[in-house]
Amino acid sequence: MRPVTGLSGRLLIMTVFFVMLVEVFVYAPSVARFRVDWLEQRVNAAQLTVIALEATPDQSVTVELANRLLDQVGAHAVVVPPTATGVRRGIFRDMPPAMDVSLDLRDPGFVTLISDAFGTLAHGGDRVLWIKANAPGLAGGRVDLLIDEAPLRQAMIAYSWRILALSLLISFMTAALIFVTLRWMIVRPLREITRSMIRFKENPEDASRDDTPSARSDEIGLVRRELASMEATVRQALRQRARLAALGEAVTRINHDLRNILTTVSLLSDRLSQSDDPEVRRVSPTLMAAIDRAVQLCQRTLDFAREGGPLLKRSRFPLCGLVDELQPVLAAPNGREFVLENAVPPQIEANADRDLIFRVLSNLGHNAAAAGACRLSITAEADQGDLVITVTDDGPGLPPKALANLFQPFAGAGRTGGTGLGLAIARELMRAHGGDVMLVRSDASGTVFRLRLPPPEGDVRRAA
Repeated sequence: MRPVTGLSGRLLIMTVFFVMLVEVFVYAPSVARFRVDWLEQRVNAAQLTVIALEATPDQSVTVELANRLLDQVGAHAVVVPPTATGVRRGIFRDMPPAMDVSLDLRDPGFVTLISDAFGTLAHGGDRVLWIKANAPGLAGGRVDLLIDEAPLRQAMIAYSWRILALSLLISFMTAALIFVTLRWMIVRPLREITRSMIRFKENPEDASRDDTPSARSDEIGLVRRELASMEATVRQALRQRARLAALGEAVTRINHDLRNILTTVSLLSDRLSQSDDPEVRRVSPTLMAAIDRAVQLCQRTLDFAREGGPLLKRSRFPLCGLVDELQPVLAAPNGREFVLENAVPPQIEANADRDLIFRVLSNLGHNAAAAGACRLSITAEADQGDLVITVTDDGPGLPPKALANLFQPFAGAGRTGGTGLGLAIARELMRAHGGDVMLVRSDASGTVFRLRLPPPEGDVRRAA
């Protein structure tokens, strides 16, 4: 990773930039304060000059001494305004220059000081300033002096260069400290996370490269822990998919042979309807329907393995009659009594694949019977154009493991010996219809599942 285009280099550049930006706002009042201090030094020197002048017998000095005193002050003239006696005191050069700008230091405003400071830097330094300042040590309490602006401007420029050098030093030191801190706390962990993601992308099934979960309590630690959890989940899903793929291939071969066997059984079972035994003739339609359904199941399994999903053959049928067909195929283990209560109104019709809906309801019924339920109740109603089917049993409820892995293949088994495929297949078949199956409740009083079956798109358009 290049140092400039990388995150570390960008952090370094941005830190220097922002520190320098802050220094710009600090520089304005700082240079204004420096300008005032420089002028006050001249004012203090002017006060000493006036005091020395007052110490003379006639408050006058020679021209040579006056020029030497003015050189010490750095001024062309130092004047004390007239007091109550009307006496104006001061010393002047022989030919002082004319005043260009008058400045009053007695009560300047903050904005005025900053504006005057940048005005001094902006001009070429060829102006002459008339300074008015307080002088507490003098009788009138005020002193005026006439000075050139050039020395002031040169001192301010030199001060600005010092401030710039100091600001750059502070900026780079601050940037270096922040850079090292961020690199240690953020950039380095992010690079480790990036490398971990790249390794996982290259070989997601390699569990030997799992990183140790981070003990950090901040956001970086949370990201690393969540990433490790996500990788473990994806890796487990890939293993399950590989097993399912192998299982699907085996089931496809088995179903191919089983379909041929059931077709032969179906042809032979036709003779049962011609039996002289009345009981055999009575159960033969149910047997034939079960064999036909098994043949169709094998065929649909083959279609699913070839095309990747269930093929829908929609038709409109009474739901009540379909629920009646569940009674012969549902039974509790160990000869326990199991009652199916068909509470579906006779006028309720479903527009769906009849055999697939039968599989969904039979899966839920078999799960309820295997879990220990003695009664299963199925009701249905129309809800905003959808068909809502409610399946309720009086079993002991789903165990915590099944609730935590609901609808997950091989993980949501609620009993010993279960595969966990019943609910997963039921959800897949309902979603193939555009609907879904959801758990309403599961406790000691029983379990309730709700199936929502929307109408086909054509029915929706006709209803609209």
